[in-house]
Amino acid sequence: MLRAAVSKVLIRSTTTSAATSAVRSISTSRSLLQASAASKFIDEIKDYTVTTYSRPEIVFEKGKGANLWDIDGKKYIDFSAGIAVTALGHADPQVAAIMADQSTTLVHSSNLFHNLWTGKLSKNLVEKTKQSGGMHNASRVFLANSGTEANEAAFKFARKYGKKISPNKTEFITFETSFHGRSMGALSLTPNPKYQLPFAPLVPGVKVAKPNDIESVKALINENTCGVIIEPIQGEGGVRPIDTEFLIELKKLTKQFNAVLVYDEIQCGLGRSGKLWAHGYLPKEAHPDILTMAKALGNGFPIAATMITEEVEQALKVGDHGTTYGGNPLGSRIGDYVLSQVSEPSFLQKVNAKSELFKAELNALKEQYPEDIKDVRGKGLILGVEFAKDPSPIAQKAIEKGLIVITAGGNVVRFVPSLNIEDEVIAEGLAIFKESVKEVLAK
Repeated sequence: MLRAAVSKVLIRSTTTSAATSAVRSISTSRSLLQASAASKFIDEIKDYTVTTYSRPEIVFEKGKGANLWDIDGKKYIDFSAGIAVTALGHADPQVAAIMADQSTTLVHSSNLFHNLWTGKLSKNLVEKTKQSGGMHNASRVFLANSGTEANEAAFKFARKYGKKISPNKTEFITFETSFHGRSMGALSLTPNPKYQLPFAPLVPGVKVAKPNDIESVKALINENTCGVIIEPIQGEGGVRPIDTEFLIELKKLTKQFNAVLVYDEIQCGLGRSGKLWAHGYLPKEAHPDILTMAKALGNGFPIAATMITEEVEQALKVGDHGTTYGGNPLGSRIGDYVLSQVSEPSFLQKVNAKSELFKAELNALKEQYPEDIKDVRGKGLILGVEFAKDPSPIAQKAIEKGLIVITAGGNVVRFVPSLNIEDEVIAEGLAIFKESVKEVLAK
């Protein structure tokens, strides 16, 4: 069905050569104008922004659903969703209505007091997680502002749990090709030299195992291990799903050594895998002791959470951790709404149906370019296409044509669109992606 739609888009683009030439001429002229407008704006602000990002000369002004528009009105299909953030699409009307209403009611009151929404979101996260088949012994929630902060909390909670058992129980195990954040604690759990070396020395006591290699974990884990952290589907590392049997054995090891198992579902959670949680595909004997989440929870508004079991809770006391903005009424109310949507079985069913549309077309593309495309993988709407060579030119070509795709580690193009993206937009975007692949590989 989608293939037919994609074919129609491709055929339409090749059967009207005269019209196409005219449109391209207009588009080229317009692109020059856009570049000029973007360049002018960027020149005005570049000396005031810290040099931590390399960005193309595009300035986005607005978005709606799975589309973005730049300052000159050029439309883009967004297959990135702000790096897996806008699960309900850009400018979701209900999220906007909640923001407007809550902003005139109560935005912030501090964690020195209760408010109506922090507790409600925490309660619903625990209950809906259990109802969905995830983390069967989920108990309590700490709310923060970002995925990095959620992982910082997990790191601290695991160490506090370990030190309650022994003062030497402070070591952590992480995995190659993982990503857990950029603060000093979270960065210490992200074993990428490009990120780590400029800021070394980092937090000590972190060891690095190989994903899907249980023997590598056995060689590192011991009585001083307080925690192990892993993404059930690695995102930044190349959209790499972790094997079920490996995660089952990993949980057995953590129980054997009385260590905490942390699942980082900041990118792969909240419906992105086709279930509320990616670990929802696992039996309960592989469920985590701590679960971290962010990105989609606020649909663009900064909010994150760290969910723990009662056993971990027993190691904590008042004052062990805190946040000024985390769990504010505005963010919590938005998060509660997003959760209510992405946890619905009918919503998740549609995510999986859309996933099949992507997979069918991407696997067909792989068959067309067997020497250039090595793999198509992922679950739900966290999908990756692994190329034999760096796919950055393909991603750049797609952007020029009006499609936003982003890369990931291991020569991967990542597809993480809004979870409610329309089927026809999928078809249109994939047609652009196919054209981009064809043009780049032809060179």
